[in-house]
Parts: sequence; structure tokens; C-alpha cells
Amino acid sequence: MEGDRLSRILGELSAGGGGRWPSARLCEVAREIIGVSGAGVMLMSGDAPGGSLCTAGGVSTLIEELQYTLGEGPCVDAFRQDRVVLEPDLAHPGTPRWLAFTPQAVEAGVRAMFAFPVQVGAVRLGALNLYRDGPGPLTDDQHADALVMADVIARWVLDVQTHAPTGTMAQELEQDADFHFVVHNAAGAVSVQLGVSITEALIRLRAHAFGNDLPLREVAEDVVARRLRFQ
Repeated sequence: MEGDRLSRILGELSAGGGGRWPSARLCEVAREIIGVSGAGVMLMSGDAPGGSLCTAGGVSTLIEELQYTLGEGPCVDAFRQDRVVLEPDLAHPGTPRWLAFTPQAVEAGVRAMFAFPVQVGAVRLGALNLYRDGPGPLTDDQHADALVMADVIARWVLDVQTHAPTGTMAQELEQDADFHFVVHNAAGAVSVQLGVSITEALIRLRAHAFGNDLPLREVAEDVVARRLRFQ
């Protein structure tokens, strides 16, 4: 059965043409095959979101941006806890979580979210994030398809990076994904300004962005351009 799912997913990916699929195709097929409103893939580094590999459908880009800015959400939990995270009713959850993320996602029209770890063996890379504009759980078939899709994505990331020159990022990742390099540069600057770790500096950046209702990228650009300095 898993082999049949894999064949169906690979066939759908190949239907887009070309030898090696662009990252955007991965999210498009995830949305179509699993049958959800939208899909996104967030790659992670350590315990922090590294950036969005791809998005497809409606507000998927906003969902990924919110998780990156706030440092919380289903993708973050799926990666950190190494498990599937399911929330069939985001507006009325049995156990409230993601207190900063949830109200903004619900306002954008998201009603259910599901996150699946993207990993190969012990190598954890990020998470596949799925959302629906109506509440309700995934069916067993949708859940099984999502597990196989997450594995396909993980192997795609490792494959394209394996063919990149040593010490560089694969061209497919660098040109298509959004890894928020300006945020990492800003975190380094804030780390020096405050004499704190990069992790603490990123927390300060997120707190400033959230407290002032600004995108994290905008705050980071101000830091890098020296329009904003942390005291």
C-alpha cells in the first residue's frame, strides 16, 4: 500500500515535467494529493525555523511567515517533538496552544492544521505543514499520504544538497526557497549589540516584531540598515 502511495506521488510530481522537480512543485503536489486547502514546507536549523522551502494555496505563505516570526506553531512543534502534530479545530481546540500564532491564523481563514516531520532516519530537516479552511480531522488515507509525502520531500532536500559544491547551498534551494538570510544577519548584529547569544538575539527580534505588529523581516532589515539598534 505504501509503495502504491509512493508511486502515485512520484507520478504526480513527474507530470509537472522536467527531470528534477522545483521545490514549488513539492507543495503543489502535497496539496493536490492529500486534498487540503494549502501546504507549506518549513526547514529548521537547531530548534529555530530556518525558512520556508515552498508554499501552495491561499494563506500558506502567511502561515509559514507567522511561524517563522513567532517561533511557534504546528511545524515548529512537529520538528522539535519529532512527531506528527494534528489540530482538527484551530478555532476551538481541545487544548489551547500557540497562543500568539492561533488568533492570526484563524483570522486568515485557517480552521485545521496538520504538521508532519520531514526527516530521513535521524536527520531532521523540518516539517510539512497542511491546512484546511474547514474544521475536521484528516482521513486515514490523507494521513498516510502525508507521511509518504513528507518522506519524499526529505529525500528531495538531501538529494539536491548532495549535488551542491562543498560548503555551498544547492542552487534549487537558494533560488526557490525563502531562508530569511537578512534575519540571521540581524540576529548576529543584535547579538553583538546586547552581548547575548544568537538564540537570545533572535528571541529579542521576534519580541520586537510581535510587540510592534511588524513582520520579522521588516525589523531585521531595519537592524541591518542601522535604522534600529537594540539597547
